[in-house]
Amino acid sequence: MAKNWTAPQIAKHKVSNGNEPLVMLTAYDAPGGRMVSKAGADIILVGDTLAMVVLGYEDTMQVTIDDMVHHTAAVARAEPDAFIVADLPWMSYHVSQEETVKNAARLIRAGAKAVKLEGGQDRVSMIEAIVNAEIPVMGHLGLTPQSVLALGGYKVQGKSTNAAVEISYEAKALAHAGCFAVVLECVPSLVGKLITDSLPIPTIGIGAGPDCDGQVLVFHDLLGINHDLKPKFVRTYANLQEITVSALETYAADVRSKNFPSEDESYQLSDEDAEALGLYGATIPKDEDPLASW
Repeated sequence: MAKNWTAPQIAKHKVSNGNEPLVMLTAYDAPGGRMVSKAGADIILVGDTLAMVVLGYEDTMQVTIDDMVHHTAAVARAEPDAFIVADLPWMSYHVSQEETVKNAARLIRAGAKAVKLEGGQDRVSMIEAIVNAEIPVMGHLGLTPQSVLALGGYKVQGKSTNAAVEISYEAKALAHAGCFAVVLECVPSLVGKLITDSLPIPTIGIGAGPDCDGQVLVFHDLLGINHDLKPKFVRTYANLQEITVSALETYAADVRSKNFPSEDESYQLSDEDAEALGLYGATIPKDEDPLASW
């Protein structure tokens, strides 16, 4: 079951030390945060995937820091037991250290316990600035969706020896900069294992194989709510889109057939009041009804 984690506790949580893998799930609102917490997740990620699975954009680059603050606060109001990490969205940590720290602080004030950002050596100065402001940072390497234009699409990363070594180097740089954990996305299983074994902090995989120190999936993907994009690494545990649409269709049919609402689902007057109201209505001639002119 979930417990009230801290960043230092997570930083020491390596499977190689005999610990169970960490469970991380996304959530974007209070009901989602409440359900994920009840399910026993260790970490809730308020991800910039919000852009696609909730707000209807085509990629994560459309979401803003204001969006992330709004949804992080909604998750935090559910008071989940899980440790809340919020994504710093695209261009919220790319311009200056001062702006980066201010944006990270906004997410913490909204209820996050840590922030996550994408990138390796090129983001070390920003990571160090946030850590120096005493805000925990989670890194993100491999397929970094905010860089999808530069990467040329959503492609597996680290498929060559040189590329795998580069990601490993970047992971060590993030750990040295002060990250308490690193997400590895869409890298070969062996690369995920080698990086996990080489780091003193935990890795959390999403399409990075079974040997990471934890795993994360998107709430809407896991539950079968979002069928627009289904990467290879997604396992669907339910088909809530089909169940939900069926329930909504049944409701619509009940309304049209006047099967809803029933007498039991409607409020009633007492017999005395109903009789009095009926008599009152009968005593008003139609041409004198004060409501007739409305």
